Amino acid sequence: MERRNDHNAATPSGQALSAIDPVCGMTVEIATAKHAHNHDGHGYYFCNPRCKDRFIADPARYLDADAKAKAAATEAAANTAVQYTCPMDPEIIQIGPGTCPICGMALEPMDVTVDTGPNLELIDFEHRLKVGLIFGIPLLLFAMGPHLGLPLQNWIAQRVLQWIEAALAVPVIAWCGRPFFERSLASFRNRSPNMWTLIGIGTGTAFAYSTVALLAPGLFPDGLRGHGGAVPVYFEASAIIILLVLLGQILELRARARTGDAIRALLNRAPKFAHRIAADGSETDIPLADVKKGDRLGIKPGENVPVDGVIRDGQSALDESMLTGEPIPVDKSTGDKVTGGTLNTSGTFVMEAERVGRETMLARIAQMVTTAQRSRAPIQSAVDRVAAYFVPAVIAIAIATFLVWLAIGPKPALAYAIAAAVSVLIIACPCALGLATPMSIMVATGRGAREGILVKSAEALERLATIDTLVIDKTGTLTEGKPTLVDVVSATGGDTKMM
Repeated sequence: MERRNDHNAATPSGQALSAIDPVCGMTVEIATAKHAHNHDGHGYYFCNPRCKDRFIADPARYLDADAKAKAAATEAAANTAVQYTCPMDPEIIQIGPGTCPICGMALEPMDVTVDTGPNLELIDFEHRLKVGLIFGIPLLLFAMGPHLGLPLQNWIAQRVLQWIEAALAVPVIAWCGRPFFERSLASFRNRSPNMWTLIGIGTGTAFAYSTVALLAPGLFPDGLRGHGGAVPVYFEASAIIILLVLLGQILELRARARTGDAIRALLNRAPKFAHRIAADGSETDIPLADVKKGDRLGIKPGENVPVDGVIRDGQSALDESMLTGEPIPVDKSTGDKVTGGTLNTSGTFVMEAERVGRETMLARIAQMVTTAQRSRAPIQSAVDRVAAYFVPAVIAIAIATFLVWLAIGPKPALAYAIAAAVSVLIIACPCALGLATPMSIMVATGRGAREGILVKSAEALERLATIDTLVIDKTGTLTEGKPTLVDVVSATGGDTKMM
């Protein structure tokens, strides 16, 4: 599509960089957009195929004045507000936090900064897990007591035990699992089945089935009854699955938080303030964010260079090991380029700022790491296809199981059919197939950044697994980047301890 629509954000040259999805209002990067449609000579871009289908079905609904005003406001806010994206579906971009309409995951800031605060979702999930364990551990003991050698059924009537299990399960399902059920409902609204669909259906059905078995056991045949004539319940299964999913989400969020820490460690190489020199020679300390192109900045010994630029007066030696791996400082004088984040080891000089903010080498390195984390490896396309079919397949198998038992199962067939269908959903619901590959990419790139290894893309990371020869360019790539005295050998055979 060469023509851009009214919702596009363009560069000064007129080339569109992003567009607003006219259906959901999310920002879509045109370069990576997978879903587009031409209407009345204008190109429109969409974050997912559902939005595209809705637009094609009724374009007028999404092109009225109110929709355009909303899109314009969203575009204007994008210039100042923080943009968030999905770590698993990077084509999803919106202003401010939220959840992904495709996979249900929480959106994250596109750009990690030194001022990025703690992950609120991680804090919330950790709190929910702690509360859930207070109820979940006793619930597990009551439910699995006979298997652990605790003859609870000899001490407490089976019906009473089931009521206790129900009371312990309700807080876990209703409060601890609330975010997951919200994501499950969103997957139905967006017609995007995912792992949350199965978790919601499986745990919700198990809890509902158990509640009916507890309140109306007479509806179930004798063949489904156990000790004391009680119908088996699955309160502990639904609650423990919720807690296990919570634990998995916490581990995932912590991994992403550690990756963010690695990027912030890179950005922290730049100082928080710069010494700006005015035309009259006076010097003023200003925040790094206030540095503009053309500003003259004074750099003193022991300070880090704030931004990329060129030396206009003075000379010094700069430690550029963060870029080159070489431990020996490099002499710099008038006219030489300097890079933000490098260390001024000796002299004093005045530099002119040429690249600031997101244009600096340090910011581009950090951006490259975050982009690599959101990139998709070739194998992930295969994983996405499997995951896309897996969820509908499980639901279809559960429905088929229900119908088969209903048609040919023993009487009362309805009770047996429900029990069999619930079993299928419970077994399949904790599947995280769609998260395995993107999480491995995210953790690998983050760990590499902490070790000084920058990965350009997920495809490059995947190709790394197939190489059999590694060629290293120079000192500092594999070494620590600085010399260290490890041993002393005497040329004359004397006592080295006296040297």
